[in-house]
Amino acid sequence: MKIEEKLKNAGYVLPETRRPEGVYTLARRVGNMLYIAGQTSDINGVPEIAGVVGKDLTIEDGKRAAAISALNVLSVIKAELGDLDHVKQFVQIIGFVRCADDCADYTQAIDGACELFYELYDETGLAARMAIGAKELPGGCATEIMVTVEVKEK
Repeated sequence: MKIEEKLKNAGYVLPETRRPEGVYTLARRVGNMLYIAGQTSDINGVPEIAGVVGKDLTIEDGKRAAAISALNVLSVIKAELGDLDHVKQFVQIIGFVRCADDCADYTQAIDGACELFYELYDETGLAARMAIGAKELPGGCATEIMVTVEVKEK
């Protein structure tokens, strides 16, 4: 089954790909690697889930925020490659969670993105991962993730 069919069947909709709000590109392809710039938990520039995990938000809220960040990543991948099925494998995920100082479980929030990629791509959706706690993220969003994928040869 195609990745976009899996997305639809799971009830997900890809958001529109936003233009960068600074001096950077949303993605850079180097050989067969595609590096995706950080994507936050907003839809079309409006924070969908904003706040602080462990203060205003629960870990489950953080997981939902990370899933939205992941959908934004997929939107960029589709814009760059034309088809989500051109991803060979996920290589690395770096996730930032806006969290309270005493929130020791914040890393679990990034599972929301990892679980979505795994749901869609199975084993090839698993990647090396790092989760970092942050004081602030753009727009007050709860999460931001950067992803590197390997692209299939044509």
